Amino acid sequence: MTGNMDLTGKILIAMPDMGDPRFGNAVVFLCAHSPEGTMGLIVNRPTPDLKARDLFEQLSITIGHDARELPVYFGGPVEHGRGFVLHDRGYNSAISTLNVNADFAMTATLDILEDLADGRGPAKALLALGYAGWGPGQLEAELAQNGWLTCDADHELVFDTPDPDKWEAALERLGVSPLMLSSEAGHA
Repeated sequence: MTGNMDLTGKILIAMPDMGDPRFGNAVVFLCAHSPEGTMGLIVNRPTPDLKARDLFEQLSITIGHDARELPVYFGGPVEHGRGFVLHDRGYNSAISTLNVNADFAMTATLDILEDLADGRGPAKALLALGYAGWGPGQLEAELAQNGWLTCDADHELVFDTPDPDKWEAALERLGVSPLMLSSEAGHA
């Protein structure tokens, strides 16, 4: 394991016996990974009782006729009152957008929510509250302990795959069957 491995823009796939229930079967898109730490968004945990429209209302954002019906995701256990939008690169916030790589960007400023509420915003978007964070070296240690697998991210997996299928779909990109990972599986 090299110290300069950069996982920015990759997907983390939680292993079944990880032990942290907050990350059970989680699929995490990594927005930033550096020696200073790692920040990602869980992309397969929509919150059952919260929709974008509710969030816009809470923030007193005017909802236009073209507002998209977006689920709100549990992005992770850190700063769960803060919104993050993972989106395609076709949109740039006037305030601040982090271009993750050639395919993805992340914006955490109010203007993207206003644009989404008005039907403008990015073509592909995933709205999350909170994020998953790791301190320096913490994610590398979890990877070394086989807590996570990594795969490449693409729009189909992040934005278009149904949430209950994302974990298996991410594993399939690695050629791994979820059954192979089961801690219940017998050993020959």
